[in-house]
Amino acid sequence: MAEPSQRRRIWGWFFYFWAGQPYFTLLLTFIFGPYIASLYPQGTTAQSIWGNVNTVAGLLVALGSPFLGAVADKAGGKLRFIAVFSLCYVVGAGALWFSAPGDFNIWFIALFFSLGLVATELSAMFANAMLPELGRRDELGRISGSAWGFGYVGGVIALVLMLTLFVEQSNGLTLLGNPPALGLDAATREGTRFVGPFTAIWFVVFIAPFFLWSREQRRPGRASIGQALRLAWPELRATLRSLPGQPDLFRYLIASMLYRDALNGTFVFGGIYATGALGLTTVDIGIFGIIAAVSGAIFAWLGGKADSAFGPKPVINACLVVLTLAGVALLSVTKTTVLGMDLGPGAPRIAFDLIGVAIGAGAGTVQAASRTLMVHLSKPDKMTESFGLYQLAGQATTFIAPFLVARATEISGSQQIGISPIVLLFLLGLWLMRGVPNFGRRAAG
Repeated sequence: MAEPSQRRRIWGWFFYFWAGQPYFTLLLTFIFGPYIASLYPQGTTAQSIWGNVNTVAGLLVALGSPFLGAVADKAGGKLRFIAVFSLCYVVGAGALWFSAPGDFNIWFIALFFSLGLVATELSAMFANAMLPELGRRDELGRISGSAWGFGYVGGVIALVLMLTLFVEQSNGLTLLGNPPALGLDAATREGTRFVGPFTAIWFVVFIAPFFLWSREQRRPGRASIGQALRLAWPELRATLRSLPGQPDLFRYLIASMLYRDALNGTFVFGGIYATGALGLTTVDIGIFGIIAAVSGAIFAWLGGKADSAFGPKPVINACLVVLTLAGVALLSVTKTTVLGMDLGPGAPRIAFDLIGVAIGAGAGTVQAASRTLMVHLSKPDKMTESFGLYQLAGQATTFIAPFLVARATEISGSQQIGISPIVLLFLLGLWLMRGVPNFGRRAAG
């Protein structure tokens, strides 16, 4: 079989993000999370439970990612790892069908939701570690940003299909005014619950180009899986001990740990907050998701170009400022007021959608640029291990935002006060980025 061209390998890598994005867009943020929230009379209850669920998932990813990354660097086989986690993704998403109102076990659903989420995060580590093989160093920002934008486009299309064909409104009809497709029963919320199987089917269909066109660089002296398992832990311990002696990498890992934790909190609680505090329906939140995702796709693509030209650091800093301001603005919006003022019945919804544009623009761009900066700071022969550490940095404290939001919500009884720790985490990450070096054709250093 002929080897795929470099262009086709890049497009195969793009399709990984197109296939996987609906887990975040449909399940984590805009449809399934708010659906779970709508089943509880008090939004604070769902927000607390979902915070605890994501705490456990984050800890599992944090514990597994650096070790698995070290194994993959020794033995190769990133594609094999991705295949295993892809199966877990499909099973986890598909099982969410069994969440009929009044007839499901929240912990059963949480278990499978977490299975898919953990699989998504771990497989992304291996996919991210493939980035350096796709182009020259000065091209990586553009490639990374384009991939993130392409993934967002996939998320938008998946969200539009769910809203127009399946998700039922309060009148039992979809956004187009029809009953849910495929004969699904609106009375038992089958249209909305179909988001789980839909996400699984989407992934199976669109992951195919990734596996058909992706290739791994072969290096001499690869260990067997057994040898890699024995060697990975001692080498990982040595790497962890050496991090304080690599101040640029160490500072960046801490900074990204904080701001990516805040970003995760925004994704997890944005839809739930909108349901409880602002009274928006699942369809309203889905429309908001389309706006945010379109913004994310456009700005991730533009941000990738800026990354290649000026380096990833200024792109990251600009995004953190935008996300901080968006978080502060979100706290000022209630069902009837914006910034404490009654500007009319439609003003809170308009303000919420504008905040969605800002969040979408900042979220996709900062993640794409963060991935590029990690490549520049990593040793080529330890790329997967480095992305394991990057995943560890992003997940070791991923429980902090959900934990703080859950506790603040429980103590205050207010969803607005409950999500305020997210803003603080963005600010701390921005402050720590001061000492991180920049890379790029026009980077000053």
